[in-house]
Amino acid sequence: MSGLLARSFKEHIVDLRQYYQKIHDVQNQIPDDFPVVVSHETPDGGKEGVKTEVTKPLAAKLIVDGLARLANEEEKALFQTLQAEAVRVAEQLAAASKLQITVVPTSELDQLRKAAATK
Repeated sequence: MSGLLARSFKEHIVDLRQYYQKIHDVQNQIPDDFPVVVSHETPDGGKEGVKTEVTKPLAAKLIVDGLARLANEEEKALFQTLQAEAVRVAEQLAAASKLQITVVPTSELDQLRKAAATK
């Protein structure tokens, strides 16, 4: 029984080495440091077509595991455009939340206008 267990263990180690070698090989073929990947549908509820920017090692792992593929140039450009727009909108919302408004009664406003006109 121990011989069978040892052989199974060695096969498992070889499988792991091959798996990590595949990840390493795929990683070396990815040109970008932060590639955009497009997800595949998975049996556990993963949605197809979701684009995500990830690190190169994670992209390689997702590709080897069959969970995603690299986005083509058109998909990548569209994703980056949408991300830039989302950042711009978020910055506008943040700036708007910092905007301070002071309510001034009309009589005070008239006094300020008169003072400004006399200067």
